[in-house]
Amino acid sequence: MRKSRKRSFEELVLENKEQLLKDQEALERIEERWEQKMLKKLD
Repeated sequence: MRKSRKRSFEELVLENKEQLLKDQEALERIEERWEQKMLKKLD
């Protein structure tokens, strides 16, 4: 039986990025949080 190859961190990041780009709702949540952080920095 062949041992399954562990994915590198870079591969996991790319996979996660691709999934997020397909998920419009998740993108909007991330954008909202980012905007809130930027507004807090301005205060």
